[in-house]
Parts: sequence; structure tokens; C-alpha cells
Amino acid sequence: MSSTADEALAHAVTAALMFLPGDRQATPQEVEQAATMAMNVVSLKEMTVDRVRLIKALEAKTSVYQEESSALHNSDGHIPWLADAKNDRTWAFWERYYRYLKTIRDLPPQVARGIDRSTEEILGELEDPRRPGAWRRTGLVIGQVQSGKTGQYIGLATKAADAGYRLIVVFAGIHNDLRSQTQLRVDEGLLGFDTQYQLRSDQEGANWKIGVGAMSHVDQLPVASLTNSAEKGDFDRRTAAKANLPIASFPVVLVVKKHRRIIDYLRTWVTEVHGEEDPATGRKTVRDIPLFVIDDEADNASINTSDPDNEPSKINEAIRLLVGSFAKASYVGYTATPFANIYVDPDADHDTLGGDLFPDSFIRTLRAPSNYLGPERLFGLRVDNEEEDDIEPLPLIRHVDDTSAWIPEKHKSGHTPVGDLPTSLQRAIYSFVLTCAARRARGQVHKHNSMLVHVTRFTAVQGRVRDQVDDFVRLLTDSLRDRYGSASATCLAELRDVWEKDFVSTTDYFPVDEAERLTWDEVAEEILPAIQKFQVKAVNGAAKDVLDYYENRHKGLSVIAIGGEKLSRGLTLEGLSVSYYLRFSKTYDTLLQMGRWFGYRPGYEDLCRLYTTRALESAYAEITAATDELRRDVEEMAVLGLTPREFGLKIRTSSLGLAITAANKMRQGTRVRLSYSGELAETTIFNLSDGVAKKNLDTLHAFTKTLTELSAPVVDEASGSLVWRGIPPETVASAFFDRYQTAKEAHRVRPQFIAGYIRQCAKYGELSDWTVRVVGRKPVTRPVDVAGHSLGMVTRAASGRTSESRYTIKRVLSPKDESTDLDQGQYDRAMAATKRAAEGKLKRDGKPRNPTTPTGTPLRAQRRPDQPLLLIYPIEPPAADCQDPSVPLIGFAVSFPFSKHQSKTEYVVNEVWWKQGSDIDDFDGEDEDEVDQ
Repeated sequence: MSSTADEALAHAVTAALMFLPGDRQATPQEVEQAATMAMNVVSLKEMTVDRVRLIKALEAKTSVYQEESSALHNSDGHIPWLADAKNDRTWAFWERYYRYLKTIRDLPPQVARGIDRSTEEILGELEDPRRPGAWRRTGLVIGQVQSGKTGQYIGLATKAADAGYRLIVVFAGIHNDLRSQTQLRVDEGLLGFDTQYQLRSDQEGANWKIGVGAMSHVDQLPVASLTNSAEKGDFDRRTAAKANLPIASFPVVLVVKKHRRIIDYLRTWVTEVHGEEDPATGRKTVRDIPLFVIDDEADNASINTSDPDNEPSKINEAIRLLVGSFAKASYVGYTATPFANIYVDPDADHDTLGGDLFPDSFIRTLRAPSNYLGPERLFGLRVDNEEEDDIEPLPLIRHVDDTSAWIPEKHKSGHTPVGDLPTSLQRAIYSFVLTCAARRARGQVHKHNSMLVHVTRFTAVQGRVRDQVDDFVRLLTDSLRDRYGSASATCLAELRDVWEKDFVSTTDYFPVDEAERLTWDEVAEEILPAIQKFQVKAVNGAAKDVLDYYENRHKGLSVIAIGGEKLSRGLTLEGLSVSYYLRFSKTYDTLLQMGRWFGYRPGYEDLCRLYTTRALESAYAEITAATDELRRDVEEMAVLGLTPREFGLKIRTSSLGLAITAANKMRQGTRVRLSYSGELAETTIFNLSDGVAKKNLDTLHAFTKTLTELSAPVVDEASGSLVWRGIPPETVASAFFDRYQTAKEAHRVRPQFIAGYIRQCAKYGELSDWTVRVVGRKPVTRPVDVAGHSLGMVTRAASGRTSESRYTIKRVLSPKDESTDLDQGQYDRAMAATKRAAEGKLKRDGKPRNPTTPTGTPLRAQRRPDQPLLLIYPIEPPAADCQDPSVPLIGFAVSFPFSKHQSKTEYVVNEVWWKQGSDIDDFDGEDEDEVDQ
């Protein structure tokens, strides 16, 4: 494919996107019309475009979608400001970055709009930099590995600069190369000039425009940086000595490593120049310059790993000192692996440093676009939700089992790999050759191509592996050049065998266009040109090799990178297609961060390969499930309108012996084992759409009909409630829980899980004697017919994020209902236990708790193993257009006794979850009005 044709296609795509709708996904007819108009536009430039290629490119862009993010908020002390600021400020930094994303970075329109939306939401969580007085906002953004977090937070930084933040500090990992890579991205997306040659945008005689600054018809906005993209371009003592910038007049942006001395140099410089001394403490505080800190990889190095009774760890202390040196400061941490962050103590209060980096203000999860190749697609995911399908793994993993002699799993730094490269690594290199050739045949001639080889953490061993791989690649290249001997034919035959046995069948699994289903001859023609571009590099602290993607951006770099720690956090391998990974780590976060193969693979997803062991595949599958469960918990809490301080989270532990994160990052974590044993499961989120309310009412009618066939209900004269006793477990499981439909956001209450739990316990003779109570209310103002009886619907006030399609409440249970089936002895013991558990605890008004009804764990501990209670609540529906006022919302609460046989899943929970564990804190006699209205 000629560069002229590629250029014409790029112009046509840009033109066509202008004719497509900006607020939704385009229809096929709109794509056709836009293609026609774009071809007319480029014809005026005397360019011709293949219509089929143009439509295909547009379909690829317009088919990408991105779900909205979810967030927990705390508005205490926060003054909303962004709505008005949209009109009273210019947003020039953001507008040119947004144009850059769409035209230069070539992002699909939905993805670019997603960045606009999510950065606006996060910016609104921060404080207005023009707000007078002292304030502080701290937040956490949870993304996914290699999913575009850097581009997202650069977008946030541009908006922060537009809004009026004048010192923007980006903490970019702990290695020079990651800091340098991040600085280059900031140069391109925010600054608009190359910081290796230019300090500020208006520097006299300097014209090193890149990225947003190099686009046509853009303004050179006033901005400066005291760090640069060179390997040693970090902030240091010399930088501080020569720095002479008027920070208050325009934004100054710094990209620095998380290194204690560097952060201290920065703090000392800015407080010496702009600080005012507090006579009481002698410390200097910067009062009039608003600070914005973006902490990339916020779970790495930023966490306080010291014992809570000792002084904080040095980097954590340095960051807290920096933020605390500004009267006006906003701090946002970004991470894909928040396992350590959720264990930060929200109540830490150091005499000098104050609170820890707990995200008091907000926690937001970012969903990756649909074209993201993430853990779920690579390793699969079993979804325990009837509304969603399981995600089957893509056929891209190849198992490795022949490396024990070459590099044993446990080896020392002086190890020398024994013998030739293992057959699996040779095959992986063959796969990389074929991938590069196939990409060339598809027209991706000048794109970056990378292969990752991660087999050891020792730099000396990495060097020896690099030499072996380099020898193999050189031998393979020489053999393919041998036109007159048999070596070339032999190599081509081996490559063809891999192509036909592996690549052809794998590509058939993907929805690849017929034009991209290559023949062997098309691939073979590109093999030698592809391999002749190969470079083999060791990427570690000892090697001098660098991954110079930027310098090769026009022709494309093809590299086999052998490394370890340096490749395991943040650093992006451009065009990564083949990974050979043997390095087993014992923690969730480290393993996920080492997964450099996650990301975006436009036009070559089917060519990607991950060579690894079965044990590592199992570990990643388990981590994927645990991470998905954590994300779903956050999303459910967001729906319920909880704040970060109500952020009671748990992370499932590993059956394979993996740790969640480093032990010193989990000092505030508590290990617990959970099941429905002794639990109360209750619905708090209701789906108002898709006729779910009517379906659940039908389920109630069918269920109570089945119950009535077993026995007539007893009518509670005080409330009108209907009670059935002695119901067998299978009837409850099959007639109610197998049929009940929850809202998809209600991840914690899963009817199919409850039904499965009931059946498991029934095998041991437990949960065999059910009491079912359909709760009514008198006087009957809104009647509903249940089993031939007219019951009054109960009321539950809306809580959290109710919308036209979703209704949320704080609780469905009225506390006194949970004890209605207990005999007098059980009731008395439960009441006494409830009072004992409340001793020394205070209500919200500060008065001692004095519960008047048994509740919570103390109550359920008095239940016999065969004595569960199912409470069903017909709830008055909200006044919504989509809701029939005569159809109640059907909620339930199940009070489970403790099981003697049921196995539990182990979790490590954070401090908030642990404090919430005793649900007697939520209810006593005075609190019943909140749910029993």
C-alpha cells in the first residue's frame, strides 16, 4: 500500500467524520453518505480513495462504544462550580487536545467523547482553582492496564490548566524511562513543544513544536515546564536553582519520578519562592497558587508501607508534605490495580502530615472502550448475573512447558541459560515474524511492532537471553536471505507450517474482513522485509538499549524487548503483538501490571499471541474474576449513592496461593471468610424497565399459589401480612429465586447464587424448614392482591441514584420483621445479644445505642440451621412514566442461620467494610422510621 494512498485515506476518514453524528453511533446509511461526501472533498485535492477501504475504516471507528464511568462522591465542603465556569473561561488547552485526539491520534469519535465526558466529571469533583480560602480535594480513578489512562489524565490536566490550576505535577512511576515516556506524552498533548529544547511556549528563538503545537491553525498557549523528556530530564537541585518562572501568571507543568529527594527538591523550591511562613509552626505554605497533582500508578510507591504506629514511608511522606504545603490543592491518583489503595486508612491523622492519601472526595471507575483487549477477553470471565453472558477467552494463548532446563522457575542472578532457545520461544519468534509480515501485507507498513520476552527478573540473565535471541534472529535472517542454498526454503517451510496450523484457524475466529484474510503467498512476500527491521534489545537498568519509538515514529520500530521490572509498570510497548511470559509473581497487582499485552490492537488483534504456562493462565483467570468483582462492587456502591468513606470493599483471595498485594500495603486489611451463612441478603436496587416489575409480581403470584397448595397462609391481623411455615428448600429455590429478576447493578444480591446456596445446604439437612412472610401494611391505601388476600403495599423512600429506569432504596428490611418467626426463647437470647453487641457504641447523634428489637448477626446466631426466613415486600412503585402504579416493586430479604457445613470464600476487606460488618450499628428503635414508612 503506497504512502499516497494511505494519506488520501486518512484525509477522507477525517472529512467523513465531520459528516457523521457527534452524539451517537452512526447508522450504516449515514456511513455510506459520509463516505460519498468525503470522497468528493478529497477529490478537490486531486486525491482518489478506495471506497471499500474508506467505508471499512469508518465502520471500524463508528462501531467502537464506551460505557459511562461510575463514581462515589463526597460533597462535604465542596462548592459546585464547573457549570458556570464553562461560560466564564476559555478552554483552549482542552479544545486543541480534543482536536489532536480526533485527527492526529485517530481515536474513534465515541472514545474521544468518552474522554471529554469523564475528564469533565472528574474536573467537577475538584475544587474551583479560583475559589478563595484553603481547600483540599483527594480522589482516585480506577482504569484498566494499558487502557489509555495516560491520555485520559492528560485531558484532565488540559482542563485543569484552562480552569486556572497554575502548578500541575504529574508523578510518573519510579523509573527514568517511564517518566521520560510520560513527559513526551505531556509534551505532545498539553505543552505543544519538545521540552528537550524548549522551556516555555513563548521562549524567544525556540520553535520545537510537536503534538498539539504542531497542528495547523492552533494558538501557542502560554505554558512552561521545568522537566524535559530526556532520560535525565527530571526535576533536580540544579533545576530548582535556575528555575525562574512566574508560576502565578500561566500554568507550569512538571513530570517527576516518585523519588523522595526529587519531591523534596520540588517542595523546597516552590515554598521558598512562593510560600508564606506560618509563625506558629515555622512552616511555609503557598497560599495563592492552586496545585493539581496527578499520581500515576498511585498504588506503587505512594502507599504508606510503614507500620501505622511508626513514621510513614519516605515517598508517601514526601507526597503528603508537598500537597500539605499548598492551601489550595487537588490530588488525583490513577491506577489499574487499586488493591493497595482500598486499604489506605481513612482515619489516619499524622501530627505533621495530617491525613493519608485516602480518596476522601471521590472514587471513579473508568470503563475501557469496546475495542480494548483486556483481561476478560484474553482469559475469559464467568459472569454470575443472569442479565449478562459469560465472556469466552479469545484463542490467543499458547502454552509453554519446555523451559525448565533452559531457565528454571527458581534461579539465581548468575544463571546461564542452558542449551538452545526452547522450541516454544523459537515458535514465538516465528509468530512475531509472521505477525509483522501479515501487518505489512495488510498495509500497516510503517507501524511499530513489539515482542515482549519476560522470563527473569535478573538483569544479567536478561542480557544472556538477549544475546541468545539476537543470535537466533540473525541466523534466521541470514537463512532467509540465502537465495541459492536450502536454508531459505527450510525456514520458509517452517514458517508456513506455523502460519497454516496456527494463524489461519485463529483468524477465522475473528470477524476479519475478507480483504484481511491473507494467503500464504501474500505473507511470504513480506517476511524478509519484516525481519530485516528487527532489533533485539534488553530493557533494564543495566542495559543502554532504549525503546526509541518516538524517533522511529515515521517508519516504525520493530523490536524484541527482553526485560523484567522496567517493563512491568506503566511503560508502553507500542504495537505489542507477541508476548513470551514466564515470570510468576505472588501478587494480583504485580501480575496484572506485568500484562503489557493488554491494550488496543486495531487491525491485528487476531495476530496477537501470548505464550505462557498453564499455571500463569490460571492465575490470570482468577485475578480477572477478583478484579471484576471489585469493579462491580464499586459500581453498585455508586448506584446506592455512597461516599468514599462508606467504601466498604472486599477483594476475593486466591485459591492458588496468590497474595492481593504486598503485605506491607495491606496493614489495614482484614482477612475474613464470607458466604450466606449467618447473612442477611436483601434487595435495594430495582429495575423499572423491560417489564421486570410485572415479571417479579407474576413470580410472586406463582410462588404464593404453590405455597397455598401446600398450606393456607396465616394472616397477621396487625399488618395483614401472610405467613407460610414449614416450606421445603427446593420450593423456595425453584419457585422463587430461580425466577426472580434483579437489576443488573445489584451484584451483591444474586438470586441464582442464593438458590445454589440453598440447595448446597439442603444436602446436609440445613435450611429445611422455611418461613415465608409476604409483608403487608395497614391501613391499606395501595392494595395488591396476593393469594386471594388484599395487602397494603409498603413504602420505601428513594436513596442514592434513582433514575427513570432504576429505583434504589437504603434498605428493604424493616428490622422488627426479621424476628417475627423466632420462638420466645430465641427472641429473648437474640435481644440480649443485640444489647451486648451495642454496648459502648453511639448513635448518629452521639447518644449511646439502646436497641429495642433484636437485629443483625446476634439475631441470626440464634436461628437453628434449619430455620431460615424469607421476607417478601410489595413496595409502592415510584411515580415514573415507565411504571404502572398498580404494579408494586417486589423486594425481598433473607435471614440465613449460620451453617455448620457451607464452605466460604475468603476475602481481604478494608477498614470501612470491617467497621460496617456489624449491621446492628445501622438500626435501633429510633431508626425504623427510615424504612417502615
